[in-house]
Amino acid sequence: MVEEGPKPEQAIPDEGAEERGAEQASAPDQATAVVEEVTAPDQAAAVTEETSLPEQETGAKVAGEQAVVDGNGAGPESEPEVTPEQLREELAQARDAMLRAEAEARNTRRRAEQDVEKARRFALERFSGELLSVVDNLERALLAAEQQAGDLKVIAEGVDLTLKGLLDVFGRFNIAVLEPEGAPFDPQLHQAMSMVENPDVEPNTVLQVVQKGYTLNGRLIRPAMVVVSKAPPDGE
Repeated sequence: MVEEGPKPEQAIPDEGAEERGAEQASAPDQATAVVEEVTAPDQAAAVTEETSLPEQETGAKVAGEQAVVDGNGAGPESEPEVTPEQLREELAQARDAMLRAEAEARNTRRRAEQDVEKARRFALERFSGELLSVVDNLERALLAAEQQAGDLKVIAEGVDLTLKGLLDVFGRFNIAVLEPEGAPFDPQLHQAMSMVENPDVEPNTVLQVVQKGYTLNGRLIRPAMVVVSKAPPDGE
């Protein structure tokens, strides 16, 4: 009887090794798929960016053209066109305003000069008015002395010389005496004290000067007080 030797052991298939091999074999494919999945959004974004750049440039151009149109259009900030007629009218108005300003300046200067001249000419108005009473008293004294006799004659001569000297000073400063006796009554220079009927003269004639009047450089500083004639009643 022949003894059979030990039978060789049959290799038991390792299922785990096959699965690991399949996984190792599929790993590169999965990595490639992952890389492709990762790069796909980036590529899409790049494409989107490349696509959006022309759109942005186009939008900027459109906005610039719109701004130019708005700037050249009849918007609220645009200035209206000025015609030659409007320019001529504005020039005429400016010339008229300049002439008016020059005339006003001349008038102001003339008024100022007149005020200065009046102040210079009539600076003595108040002073001369105060001296008039002195003249009146001297004339009264002289008249009273003439009515007396004796030693008062010498005094009267002195008063007369004083009065003449004072009147000479009045003349040098353009202070004039108003003695309108026999002249027509002038309400600007005379003050009527009373009216007397007198058929021998024209009505409103100065018959008597009660008090002399005076002017300074033609300006009245005291009116002459007078008696004026009037016409008699009819039938007389």
